Amino acid sequence: MTGRGGLRTAFTEAEESTGLLLWQVTNRWQAAQRAALQPFGLTHVQFVLAAALTWLGADGPVTQRQLADFAGTDPMMTSQVVRVLDGRGLLDRAPHPDDGRAHALTITRRGRDLVNRAIVAVEACDESFFAPLGRSRATLTRTLRTLERGRS
Repeated sequence: MTGRGGLRTAFTEAEESTGLLLWQVTNRWQAAQRAALQPFGLTHVQFVLAAALTWLGADGPVTQRQLADFAGTDPMMTSQVVRVLDGRGLLDRAPHPDDGRAHALTITRRGRDLVNRAIVAVEACDESFFAPLGRSRATLTRTLRTLERGRS
């Protein structure tokens, strides 16, 4: 089928495309999160990785690979962001006690304090952003979990 402007698409209207809608909503949500995190001096990916490290670190040292896998981030990007967070004193990198090829990551007290202040703003941002969904928000969360688990 051919849509507007000769675009060879299955859709007669752009709003029918799940992918386009997900892209648009994701961009709006990310902009809201950037604004919420700005007072804390954190980018969204810095916050996600620091929060994930705080969460995972309850069980001991975390490798960069474990952190990237948990957060769903690219390993190279994770490495770059970890270096930034380390440079800011928000996490520590040391040789891993069980794997000589890996670094053991731990959140610092300063990092944990910052993440715990920032998460209040992040969760308030989510509450506001997803408020129009009302009770159907739980359905969206389950649907997104299904899609996330189906990743390759």
